[in-house]
Amino acid sequence: AKHPEIKALMKPDYNLIWVVMLMVAAQLTAFYLVKDLDWKWVVFWAYVFGSCISHSMTLAIHEISHNSAFGNSKAMWNRWFGIFANLPLGLPYSVSFKRYHMDHHRYLGGDGIDVDIPTNFEGWFFCTRFRKFIWIVLQPFFYAIRPLCINPKPITRLEIINLLAQLSFDVVIYYLWGAKSVFYMLAGSVLGLGLHPISGHFIAEHYMFLKGHETYSYYGPLNLLTFNVGYHNEHHDFPNIPGKSLPLVKKIAAEYYDNLPQYNSWVKVLYDFVMDDTISPYSRMKRHLKGEVQQD
Repeated sequence: AKHPEIKALMKPDYNLIWVVMLMVAAQLTAFYLVKDLDWKWVVFWAYVFGSCISHSMTLAIHEISHNSAFGNSKAMWNRWFGIFANLPLGLPYSVSFKRYHMDHHRYLGGDGIDVDIPTNFEGWFFCTRFRKFIWIVLQPFFYAIRPLCINPKPITRLEIINLLAQLSFDVVIYYLWGAKSVFYMLAGSVLGLGLHPISGHFIAEHYMFLKGHETYSYYGPLNLLTFNVGYHNEHHDFPNIPGKSLPLVKKIAAEYYDNLPQYNSWVKVLYDFVMDDTISPYSRMKRHLKGEVQQD
């Protein structure tokens, strides 16, 4: 109400389409270039380069899940484009992510609904410094199985299409360039979502390092690789504004954001999470929802 000009930012980011296409092309080039390398170099490049592209692509898919590529009037175009963006990750992800992520925005911290909340087992077991370190390494695994434990949903036609498209793509890559290219693709995704600087955003976004503060923004340089997902308070306030414009939201409404707790290093977030004995996977706000719950 105080800044009506923010409404002008609620429009698609068509540049996202070209950026995603370039990222897919970059990974296809990398698949070709690694096919004849020694295994040690395949692993090296999977972590140094492939992991960055893969994690960045998951955040492009995050943008697409909010219909930022083609707009709300062309919702299905965004779903198909998300399946396309998913291809260089090696594992089907886009359609299911969209379904669960909308729940995360509608029911942030909702017990039994928001699968971004760790399970009771995660909070109970990963409570020491070493175990928390292992938990960070295994983040992709927990994000994959957590929906099945917390809030399983019936499989949709689009998810089957996502799966079949992904398997077909993986088979084609194996047929064209062999096992090293497929390993590079899958390893890049797993490593990029595990012990990796960009993965600091998983913990930075909603883990309560300060009591009473549930969501935190990050204003460091890795926003350049992550479609400004670090602007997380801004994103939850205005989920229909593309990441490209979130810095403008902060600038326009600075009085609402500048004095909130914030981060400038995701690496430090990871370090503090492991080393601070008062922080664990339990350090989340959990709500017991009342009334009618509508899920995708």
